[in-house]
Amino acid sequence: MAYQSREDIDSTRRLYNPYKDLRPEYLFQEESLAQRRSWGENLTYYTGIGYLAGSSAGTARGFVSGVNSIEQTDTMKLRTSRILNGSGHTGRQVGNRCGVIGLMYAALESGMMAIRDEDDVINSVVAGLGTGALYKAAAGPRSAAVAAAIGGVIVGIAVAGKQALKRYVPI
Repeated sequence: MAYQSREDIDSTRRLYNPYKDLRPEYLFQEESLAQRRSWGENLTYYTGIGYLAGSSAGTARGFVSGVNSIEQTDTMKLRTSRILNGSGHTGRQVGNRCGVIGLMYAALESGMMAIRDEDDVINSVVAGLGTGALYKAAAGPRSAAVAAAIGGVIVGIAVAGKQALKRYVPI
C-alpha cells in the first residue's frame, strides 16, 4: 500500500455543504421572481450600514482627539473621561450623519427603481448624485453641486468595484 500525503487526501475529499439544496421559501410567487431587496429592506440595510460604519469611524476619530487632549497634569480618571467623552461624542455625530446619508441614498435608489422599473447602475449613480445634493442643499447651490459630484463618483466607484469583485473573485 502506497503512502498518501495529507494534501493528496484533502484534494480528493469532498467537503460537506449543508446549505447546498436549500432555497428560500416565499409566501407569494411574485416574491420569488425578485432578485433584489425590497425598498424597506434596502432602507434598513443602508441606514444601518451607514450608522455602523460612521459610528466606528467617528469613535476612532474621537479616541484620537481624546488622547491628544490629555494634559500632563491629568489624573488617570480624567484621562479616561476625556477619551470616553471624545469617542462617544464624535462617534454619535458621525454615525448619525452617515445613517442619514444611507437613509437618503436608499430612498432615492428605491424611488429611481420604482420610476424607471429597471435595476441598473444608473439608479445607483443618480441616487448618489441626489444624496450628495440633498445632504448639502442647505449650504448653498455650489456646495450642493460639489457634494452631488462627490456622491456620484463614490457610488460609481463602489458599483464598479462590486462588479469587478463579482467577476474576478470566485466566492
